[in-house]
Amino acid sequence: MAHNPPVTPEPFYLNGGPTGILLIHGFTGSPAEMRPLGEALHRQGLTVSAPLLPGHGTTPQELNRQSWQDWVDHVDRVLARLRDRCQTAFVAGLSLGSLLTLHLAATHRELPGIILYSPATILAGWRHHLLPLFKYLIPLMPKGDDDFHNPHVSEQLWSYDVFPTHAAHEVTRLAGQVRRTLSAVTCPALIVYSPADEAIHPSSAEFTYEQLGSARREIVILRDSGHVVTLDREWQRVAAETYRFIEEHQSS
Repeated sequence: MAHNPPVTPEPFYLNGGPTGILLIHGFTGSPAEMRPLGEALHRQGLTVSAPLLPGHGTTPQELNRQSWQDWVDHVDRVLARLRDRCQTAFVAGLSLGSLLTLHLAATHRELPGIILYSPATILAGWRHHLLPLFKYLIPLMPKGDDDFHNPHVSEQLWSYDVFPTHAAHEVTRLAGQVRRTLSAVTCPALIVYSPADEAIHPSSAEFTYEQLGSARREIVILRDSGHVVTLDREWQRVAAETYRFIEEHQSS
């Protein structure tokens, strides 16, 4: 049940220099959506770790059996391994990955910086409010249309083509937890998003920016991308802004 079965959903690790970055993919997706970004950062000398979140890369039914704590525990372990290998480790995440990034930053105050792609602190759409009921009635729902600006993006994705409602409710629970702890995030933060993103609420990025406890934070606004900014038309700018941010904060 994937958009593009020839693409594989496996995690990847690119060994580089003493500065590392953990790249966390989005809900129903896989590390494939972080691959071009990861390879671009690796070419700049970074060590890159992109894990596969529990329940992803298998079946939607398996994803429905996961809790948000399962995802948190997994990325916590991956971050620990990356920090064992690198002198400095940044964390970046897309959508669900952004929530996990924020959770890590609230519990690991020593992180040198985080990058949030399409931060999902406030989700768009009416169905998220009905998930506590839907998850018992309709375990798998059809997905809506993609909002890609580059029509070839789907060729690089490995993603479930349905919406697992039990797991989606766990995303909303994690978002609620993260919203309550945004002020505890004090490390430098970069937010990258597009106003054309149809998956997050139009105010989500600005809300995240305003509520963060970080003294050093910034927003990059994209004008020709949808939700998956790490693959869409402006992904190279996303990679450049990410590397710039890391360069500015790796010794701070």
